[in-house]
Amino acid sequence: MCVVISNLTNSLQTYMDMISMRQKLVSSNIANADTPGYKTQDIDMKASFESMLTGGLAQQADVNGLAVKNDGNNVDLDREARLLAENSMRFNMAATLMKSQIAEVREAIKEGPA
Repeated sequence: MCVVISNLTNSLQTYMDMISMRQKLVSSNIANADTPGYKTQDIDMKASFESMLTGGLAQQADVNGLAVKNDGNNVDLDREARLLAENSMRFNMAATLMKSQIAEVREAIKEGPA
């Protein structure tokens, strides 16, 4: 059971790290909403998580399909606000799962060996 808990907590930690990276990118996108020529950056969540689980890095990339303003900037503040809310929900869910894993370990320690 210890290995299962360790694997799950490591996966949750990796997931939370990835969400944190995405949060930084979204914040950067918002900060550069008026910067001429700035291109929106994001992380491919599925590919990045799979890569990070095997020791790789998050896959940062330009976002295609966004409307480009006359100054060459393509930041969509509505999209970025939605991503902030989505990231918050994802992080809270992962934190709740992590807390439950820690509670299980604490309970197992209190009960001692069978």
